[in-house]
Amino acid sequence: MTGYDDHDATALAALVARGEVSADELLDAALAQVGEVNADLNAVVMLAEGVARRKIAQGLPEGPLRGVPFLLKDLGAEAVDFPSNNGSRLFANTRYARDSAIYARLAAMGLVVFGRTTAPEGGIGPATEAAVYGGPTRNPWDLGRTPGGSSGGAGAAVAAGIVPAAHGSDGGGSVRIPASNCGLFGVKPTRARLPDGPYYGEGWAGMAIDGFLTRSVRDTAILLDGTQGADLGAPYWAPPLRRTFRQAIDRAPRRLRVALCETTLTGDPVHPDCRRAVFDAAALLEDLGHEIEPAVPRQADTAGMMRAWTDIVACGAALSVRRAVTARGRPLEAGEVEGVTRGAMAHAATVSGDRYLECVNAVHAYGRAMAEFMADHDILLTPTLAEPPARIGRFDHATDDYLAFRTGPDGVFAYSPFTAAFNASGQPAASVPLHWSPEGLPVGIHLAARFGEDELLLSLCAELERARPWFHRRPNGVGHQGRSGGGSGALRP
Repeated sequence: MTGYDDHDATALAALVARGEVSADELLDAALAQVGEVNADLNAVVMLAEGVARRKIAQGLPEGPLRGVPFLLKDLGAEAVDFPSNNGSRLFANTRYARDSAIYARLAAMGLVVFGRTTAPEGGIGPATEAAVYGGPTRNPWDLGRTPGGSSGGAGAAVAAGIVPAAHGSDGGGSVRIPASNCGLFGVKPTRARLPDGPYYGEGWAGMAIDGFLTRSVRDTAILLDGTQGADLGAPYWAPPLRRTFRQAIDRAPRRLRVALCETTLTGDPVHPDCRRAVFDAAALLEDLGHEIEPAVPRQADTAGMMRAWTDIVACGAALSVRRAVTARGRPLEAGEVEGVTRGAMAHAATVSGDRYLECVNAVHAYGRAMAEFMADHDILLTPTLAEPPARIGRFDHATDDYLAFRTGPDGVFAYSPFTAAFNASGQPAASVPLHWSPEGLPVGIHLAARFGEDELLLSLCAELERARPWFHRRPNGVGHQGRSGGGSGALRP
């Protein structure tokens, strides 16, 4: 199909609805793009063309994205027709007896799922370099850099034009980090806005949630409208919406009080490109009529929260491995899990029941402190990351030193000091692609709203998109020749 990647998911669905293109033709275009770029990106795995063709032939649901090709992250989104590796040799080709609520809702929207996208083992880390995929996943903007993690394959696939939108999940920035690194839009909704069941009651003590990587705000709005709401027996419910997300983005927000934080939340400096990005965004917001005030949420113990987050995630990783090993009835073998996971398991063994509950309490206290800060501000503006996209190998999982990997001077939290804060607080937060470095690398800006104010956040993001459109910004050399954007991402001949 000519011009396939000139359309977002909403526009492609409109073409299908008008009979101008068929779902099979769109799937042909997506698979052709996989064939063109995936050998270099290593982003799409578990291809299931036969399943996709069968569902098209059976008749797709009359949903708002009927006929649009779509990919699931290879972690979560459990589905009978789509086995998963969960980013790990230990979990390779896991099959499911029933569909997850999130997948069932995506399928009901008429999407044509045809495979999965790569993720790091257990979703741990801001890069996607899992051994089960035979090599790292690379960033279309620069093949020497990571697209991020843990939804790194999703980010790379959308940025490279394989699909206009893809499923992801976010337990510490795993949607927003790839969005920043790949020049995309990504949102972490308010805690419990999307369903976790029936496989989980909560992920990482309520800090993990599903999400999407898209090229347009309206695609994210439609995907959220189609998937939001608690599923049967959910332990938490997000505050109800006043209107749909699609309605919210059509209205400009009121004049907002925006807190501008040019440092990390603990006061450390960020890379000059990230600092320029946040000041540039602040100037744009001011031009749009919003009030900007420098402020840092110092009453919130970010360092303490991040240490608690680290302990909780270690326990989650250890539990998942133990359950898999127990279920199969034989011990863990050498090479079945990677170094960081082994380190997480060793660290989890030192975390007592008392300490785990203290960690959960620390996370909850952090959410209360952030809510107090946000009482005086509608939006908190920061960079998404403290640096431009990291180079391949910086965050590989070879090391067994889990704590250094996460909290060391060159570790995950030094690189991504903002995103996990809002998994802990439960607030909605978004990475918006407004800035590119002098080298042509995407540098996202991060916006967080009060708990439950997802509609306000999406409305503001749509206002920014109208003021400074980004849809035309594409990496050169990955099927988008001639587009503005540049970077050093030309694929190997």
